[in-house]
Amino acid sequence: MQKKEIANSNKSKLPLRKTLKRHWLLLVMLLPAVIYVIIFSYIPMSGIIMAFEKYTFKGGIYNSPWVGLDNFRALILSNKLGMVTRNTLLYNLAFIFFGVIFEMGSAILLNEMFSKKFKKLTQSLMFLPFFISWVVAGAIMYNIFNFEQGVFNHILVALGFSPVDIYNTPEIWPFILIALKLWKGTGYGSIIYLAAITGLDQQMYEAATIDGASAWQKIRHLTIPSLVPTMMTMILLAIGNIFRGDFGLFYQTVKSSAILQPATEIIDTYIFKLLINTGNVGVSAASGLFQSVLCFLTIITCNAIVKKVNPNYALF
Repeated sequence: MQKKEIANSNKSKLPLRKTLKRHWLLLVMLLPAVIYVIIFSYIPMSGIIMAFEKYTFKGGIYNSPWVGLDNFRALILSNKLGMVTRNTLLYNLAFIFFGVIFEMGSAILLNEMFSKKFKKLTQSLMFLPFFISWVVAGAIMYNIFNFEQGVFNHILVALGFSPVDIYNTPEIWPFILIALKLWKGTGYGSIIYLAAITGLDQQMYEAATIDGASAWQKIRHLTIPSLVPTMMTMILLAIGNIFRGDFGLFYQTVKSSAILQPATEIIDTYIFKLLINTGNVGVSAASGLFQSVLCFLTIITCNAIVKKVNPNYALF
């Protein structure tokens, strides 16, 4: 046993040259992905310098006047940074919480269906909204909830109720946006949990059936606990973008309504509108850097906590 351990440790300490020679084919297969990440993820990071400059088209990224932390100071003094950060965080927490429940629940229900045809039809209908762009979804929603011509208000009036001006009622929008996100993303997210369920050992279900366990007992004591590692991975991946909002969802459905901004403005839409309205590239870059740093700190902290509680569920 000790000889095997020594042999394994010696293999792990092979010189880099021998390792490259032995696994050259795997490294060649990995090379396109590494090049892609370097070109599109690492090289663009040099643009961070714009957050500390007063960007001019003449000077470009590297020759514009240096202003230090002035862009961050302007961002803080705008009095909107706290609001958009809070909105982004709270919306993403709601998306993660309800997303896990609906995605896992949908996968379990699909798995419990006996009719294969009905199962395929249901899964296709659930997956269909994922392919609908937010531009189209926003147009559909406007035709439904428009105050004057919307279908929703026509139904309310026909039932004897007063029409509701949804596009001027900010407190309704958190529920609408959460429902839209679930409508569009549940079908896609459930595929991952459904794949995890199909990969579970079927012998434990057979043993539970022999012991007289009901369908609900098998779901509660076998399926859900077995999906916890997948669920934790998905949650950690989502937490990595907890300060990044779905731009299409928040911009295409809300547009530029000033009345709805306190309830619907997030960091992404705020940066976009700031750049479009003021043309201040430096402040916009500072907002993006602030957002990225928050995401980085959040995922590092959460992963460290999960690693301490249960290392098997950590990402790294």
